[in-house]
Amino acid sequence: MSLFGAMNTAISGLIAQSAAFGNIGDNVANSQTVGFKRIDTTFQDYLTTSSATNNQSGSVVARPDYVNTVQGTVTQTDKPLDLAITGQGFFSVSRQIGEAGGAPVFRNQVEYTRAGNFGLNREGFLVNSSNHFLNGWSADAAGVVQTTSLAPIRVGQSGFSPVPTSQVVLAANLPATPAPGAPVASQVQVYDALGQTHPLQLSWTPVAGTPNSWEVAITVPGAAAPVGVAAIAFGSAGNQAAPEGTIGSVTSVSGTTTGSTFAAGTSATLGFVADFGSGPQPITLNLGTFGQPNGLTQFAGTDYRLQSLTQNGVAPGSFSGVETKPNGDVVVNFDNGQSRIIARVPLTTFADPDALQREDGQAFTATRESGAPQTLAVGSNGAGDLVVSAVESSNVDIAREFTKLIVAQRAYSANTKLVTTADELLQQTLDMKR
Repeated sequence: MSLFGAMNTAISGLIAQSAAFGNIGDNVANSQTVGFKRIDTTFQDYLTTSSATNNQSGSVVARPDYVNTVQGTVTQTDKPLDLAITGQGFFSVSRQIGEAGGAPVFRNQVEYTRAGNFGLNREGFLVNSSNHFLNGWSADAAGVVQTTSLAPIRVGQSGFSPVPTSQVVLAANLPATPAPGAPVASQVQVYDALGQTHPLQLSWTPVAGTPNSWEVAITVPGAAAPVGVAAIAFGSAGNQAAPEGTIGSVTSVSGTTTGSTFAAGTSATLGFVADFGSGPQPITLNLGTFGQPNGLTQFAGTDYRLQSLTQNGVAPGSFSGVETKPNGDVVVNFDNGQSRIIARVPLTTFADPDALQREDGQAFTATRESGAPQTLAVGSNGAGDLVVSAVESSNVDIAREFTKLIVAQRAYSANTKLVTTADELLQQTLDMKR
């Protein structure tokens, strides 16, 4: 190799080590950046001529070595919308490029990130600290997730509409030998279509002269008469196929009641219609199962034993907050104790994540080398799991970076020494003229 060749090679070494310094500096600067993935440096030589008897080195080039697959430390936070991925998946996000009619306009190309420090912006979208909008599968009004397409997740703060009571479920035991006296009664608060509560009373009276048979009167406030009366017979008094103490028949006596027909193992129900001032409201009283000792029974005793009396109506509620679940569900909570699934966060995987194209804000875009994105449910096919109220820290190891810094510094100094030495030798060659 000539002196000029040695000098050129040394200069390329200086340039290569400068690139390594740049990558180390980038890593150190982002050591506390959520979701940041470090960049290592690899070196590649170029040969002008190489044979068994001759080697003419050309130069050395630094290449970035992206380390996107190495997991960063998962750090717990106190924020319910923070998410950390443990595994190979990425969040799908959209980048806003403008507005139209007050609504955000997004870049056509989807981006991907591991930065899961999400929160709500002023429009109710889930965004991270880099203002990337989190994409997810939407859910319908019933909370059923539609997995056909992804869109930025937006959290509305509308209230929870009241749900009128349509079913009352009773679990109790009527005494086989009731004590004489007033009918036994139980009461439950039910909701009308406006979300207002009303007491619904069930009064039980044994049928005189007919063992194992009872009448139940259903009354509501302000009504001159019960909305309905039905007869309940237990064991063989209701049906020969019913074991003693279990419901054998449910029969309407008066009013709006309708009883279900006996079939072993099916629900024993009593339907009726109540009006609390907002229109007729059909309600079903679930008494358990025909021929089975659950729900309403009649076993030994002299006292009425109420085990539970519940209903499915819901009061109106106001928005109280939003949270994410480990399966990716985005759930809105209301102050009436109810919650609703509005979306689900999937994860995206690639054949070669290290080949993704880097973008601003700890984001990436797909390339031909990375392979096409695969959108998967959390925990499926290697996508990884979610840790709620946590973020993934940078995967930079400060100690390792400073070790690389020392090595790069020594290599840079050695190359400068080679340049100065070659320069001195050239100067000596020029001095030979004198």
